Amino acid sequence: MYLLDTNVCINFMKGNADIVRRLSSVAPSTVYVCAIVKAELLYGAMRSNNPLRTQQIQTAFLSQFHSFPFDDQAALIHGRIRAQLAAQGTPIGPYDSQIAAIALVHDMTLVTNNTREFCRVENLKFKDWQRGV
Repeated sequence: MYLLDTNVCINFMKGNADIVRRLSSVAPSTVYVCAIVKAELLYGAMRSNNPLRTQQIQTAFLSQFHSFPFDDQAALIHGRIRAQLAAQGTPIGPYDSQIAAIALVHDMTLVTNNTREFCRVENLKFKDWQRGV
């Protein structure tokens, strides 16, 4: 199972050939998004030159996938991730730690172009479909 990070969704919607090819090669039933990614995308849509059109494109794309909420179990894992990384002096952004927590709770592989941040999260499985990592 794969959880898409915000940057992967954006790159797909922009037509990035590597992301389009990889996403097209996996069964849609194995691909998921989460509420945090949706919130980041909607924020971007509201700041775009054409918010309504951007949101329509996002909705069409996201409607293909089941979405996981940021629930109590994810909140517990998120707290652990942030505390551990802060203690190590290697924090990541709060949205990234929420996305990582959702991936961990559901035992999913996070698909992201932001491996530099996510490699700090213990036990998180991730792939970069743009770089083949």
